[in-house]
Amino acid sequence: MKIQLQLQHALSASLLILLAACSSQSLQQADNRHGPVSNTLTQAAVAPEQLLNRLTWGSNPSSLQALQTVGPDRYLDQQLRPRNVALPSAIQAQIDAMTISRQSLPDLMRDLEARRLASEQQKGTDDTLRKEYQQELSRLAREAATRSLLRDTYSANQLQEQMDWFWMNHFNIHNGKANLRAMLGDFEEQAIRPHALGKFRDLLRATVLHPAMLRYLDNEHNAVNRINENYARELMELHTMGVNGGYTQKDVQELARVLTGLGINMSKDMPRMKPELEKIYVKQGLFEFSPPRHDFGDKQILGHTIKGRGMAELDEVLLLLSRQPATANFVSQKLATYFVSDTPSKALIDKMAQAFLQTDGDIAATLRVMFNSQEFIASLGKKFKDPLHYVLASVRLAYDGNTIINTGPMLNWLNMMGQQLNGRQTPDGYAMNESAWASSGQMTVRFDIARSIAGGSPGLFKIDTPAAQPAAAMSAAQGMQAAPVAPPVAQAPQEKPPQPALAASPYVKSWSTKFSPATQTVLNQTRTAQEWNAIFLASPEMMHR
Repeated sequence: MKIQLQLQHALSASLLILLAACSSQSLQQADNRHGPVSNTLTQAAVAPEQLLNRLTWGSNPSSLQALQTVGPDRYLDQQLRPRNVALPSAIQAQIDAMTISRQSLPDLMRDLEARRLASEQQKGTDDTLRKEYQQELSRLAREAATRSLLRDTYSANQLQEQMDWFWMNHFNIHNGKANLRAMLGDFEEQAIRPHALGKFRDLLRATVLHPAMLRYLDNEHNAVNRINENYARELMELHTMGVNGGYTQKDVQELARVLTGLGINMSKDMPRMKPELEKIYVKQGLFEFSPPRHDFGDKQILGHTIKGRGMAELDEVLLLLSRQPATANFVSQKLATYFVSDTPSKALIDKMAQAFLQTDGDIAATLRVMFNSQEFIASLGKKFKDPLHYVLASVRLAYDGNTIINTGPMLNWLNMMGQQLNGRQTPDGYAMNESAWASSGQMTVRFDIARSIAGGSPGLFKIDTPAAQPAAAMSAAQGMQAAPVAPPVAQAPQEKPPQPALAASPYVKSWSTKFSPATQTVLNQTRTAQEWNAIFLASPEMMHR
């Protein structure tokens, strides 16, 4: 017994050393749009698990089999041109059962608005309806987060799912403002996902026209003679050209004038206006372009004259912004920081920006240049995982082939590590560098997550009791960052939760032989599969991708 305790203490000490190390380690041709499939990754003999840890949310046996079937270069090409591959039926059934999947955004928001108005009438006498309204907003936000995590975990189009999150973070919208909790699912589904690997200009336009963005950055209040510059500033500073992109305050003011009249209309009916304005009125879902609220004067933006004529001004300006060298550089730098290094070289960024401009903002073509670079290949295994990458990589590896029925634990882990989905309050999105996520406190939480998964009972395979939900909803109503509780799904929990496939997995065992001597020494000292699992998941190698 004494020897066993000594060994446990030794393992704990070794693990702390490893955690400290984590903190300190920094078919034929494709179509013409994406260019030919190269042989770069094959020639470089990249380690499959390292490549998969960068192209996917986390390497596992399923993704390894997909890569080995076609080879690394063809696998990359398939990921850049995602196919319509169905999710596992049990996962798709969970998504199909969600309110955000069954009800259109206009109908959903009109129903919620009716509930809000009813709660306002009760104000001061009975708080029940207000609490129920806030609970429903929180439930819809949990649905959106759950759907995103399920796709990240199970989709075969892993690069598309990574880019979906990348752009959600780039065009960040905080879920704590007004009723945005109910809009974020549609924002991701309609504005981000369809364009995540397409043309940047199409992606940009879709975000501009979505009511969630117009509400978050206050453009629904932007009107002629009552200019609100908030969205115009972020559109240039955060979404396109970057803070040092070469635009002026006058450019921001003129762009704000272009954006006048873009807003939200909950009604199904067209508002009354002059007949000549009715001809250029636009209504798509909740989005509205209201000519009476638009500034029809000519504008001067980045040295170009924009003739005042309504919605057509917006398309002209978005084309102008998307074709700016500053935009190409800013987007390329963010992509390289996300996929390659905290400090990507200027040479790589310049090559990516050149591809961006030459292909008129083709995201996949820009990524292809990056993935085929020697700098990308040399970086494999060295990029520190943010919390989302750590949680998803651990779950994908430990439970490959099993059906999660409750993402609540994953959502709670992300909250504890400070990366709640859609929880970043400022529009700049979460940081993508190691210094933001490698604190000692962060490592302690990751160790706890590793132990939870290693023990085989992290709660992913049982439905939470409804009793836990009101507290979370109440916190949300009060503007707090409550840990989301996954809503019940129409699926019975498994009688015995599956054990994590780590210590017993030939793939994981083989992978661990490539870990550092220090990590392998600690792994070899473990006495049980549970200890081995925990050490593996908490190792420095699992903290990097």
